[in-house]
Amino acid sequence: MYTGSVKVIGGREGKITSSDGNLELNLSMPKALGGSGGEGTNPEQLFAAGHAACFESAINLVARTKSIKIGTTELNSHVTIQKGETGYFLSVVMEAHIPEVSLEVARELVEEAHQICPYSKAIKGNVDVELKVV
Repeated sequence: MYTGSVKVIGGREGKITSSDGNLELNLSMPKALGGSGGEGTNPEQLFAAGHAACFESAINLVARTKSIKIGTTELNSHVTIQKGETGYFLSVVMEAHIPEVSLEVARELVEEAHQICPYSKAIKGNVDVELKVV
């Protein structure tokens, strides 16, 4: 259906450019990881952004199929890089705020979205994901 393509030069201290030119970002290693903490984004922020955007679309899809009007949703995605016995790994905390429905309905939508979101499917069994409805 669609392939997104980017070129990265210089790794965590480099630059990202998309093939269509719509995305050009500098990368900077966070101080917490031993970097300069300079201006620029990092892979964890980019993954958090992509996952949250995709997840929000999945929530909207689930709501539409159930004819539930949800209005504007807000997702806060927290992607953490950690070091364990076998090397580096990621964990995710996804916080969803769906103000126009009850917490019970919001939780159901989030759980179902987690089952169909392509990012969630891609990391299933590989990344610990905590879902929160606030």
